[in-house]
Amino acid sequence: MKPVTVTTTIARPREDVYAVLEDLMNHEAFTDHFLTEYQRTDTGVRVKGSGGWMEITPVESTLDRIVEHGRSGRNGRRHTKGIYTLEPRNGSTVVSFTNEIEPAGLGDRLAAPLIRSYLRKQNGLALERLKEQLEAR
Repeated sequence: MKPVTVTTTIARPREDVYAVLEDLMNHEAFTDHFLTEYQRTDTGVRVKGSGGWMEITPVESTLDRIVEHGRSGRNGRRHTKGIYTLEPRNGSTVVSFTNEIEPAGLGDRLAAPLIRSYLRKQNGLALERLKEQLEAR
C-alpha cells in the first residue's frame, strides 16, 4: 500500500516537539479522536483503533526522526511503520508523519484507497492538534 504523509509547521523549537513525540504515551493527547485506551507496555504502547487493538513500539528515536513499528489485525498480521521527521526552520519545526502499511490480506488490498483516505484525514488532524497544543504552551 502506498505510504500516507501529512505535514505541519509548529512554532516551537525542534527539541520541544521531540520531547512530546518521543514518549508514545504523550500521543494520546493529540490522537484520541481515533486512537483510544492507551496502555503502556514493556516495549511501547497498546491502543485501540477503529480496527481493534494494536501494539506500537518505538524502534528509532533521534531529534531528526522517530520510527515506530505497529502490529494490528487478527494475530498481529497487519504491520505498520510510523515515521516522524522533525526539521528545524527559523525557530519553528516542520513535522512530517508518514504511515506505511503492509496489507494483511485481500481485504486490506481492496480497501487500500479508503484506508489511505482515512489515515490522511486522521493523521492530518492529529498533527494539527499537536500544533495547537504545543503552540498554546
